[in-house]
Amino acid sequence: MKKPPIYIFDDSFSALDYKTDVALRRALKAQTGDSTVLIVAQRVSTIMTAEQIIVLNDGEVVGIGTHEELLNNCPTYYEIAASQLSKEELQ
Repeated sequence: MKKPPIYIFDDSFSALDYKTDVALRRALKAQTGDSTVLIVAQRVSTIMTAEQIIVLNDGEVVGIGTHEELLNNCPTYYEIAASQLSKEELQ
């Protein structure tokens, strides 16, 4: 089986509990190797460790950066994160 240069997961993790989500992403990392992985997600916990996050609001890009950068510089991302994460996770 050929390993593609790009993998796209479109909200594939949304129905998973946190523990399963983490285990699946860890296993996928081993399988995807050096390929580019695009994850479309609504859960912040799914993309917190991504190298780059692109935040869309009504089809418009309103932020690009890491989780930490977006918490500090993108009100839309902060609002989403605050609704999903604990106060400790936001700091």
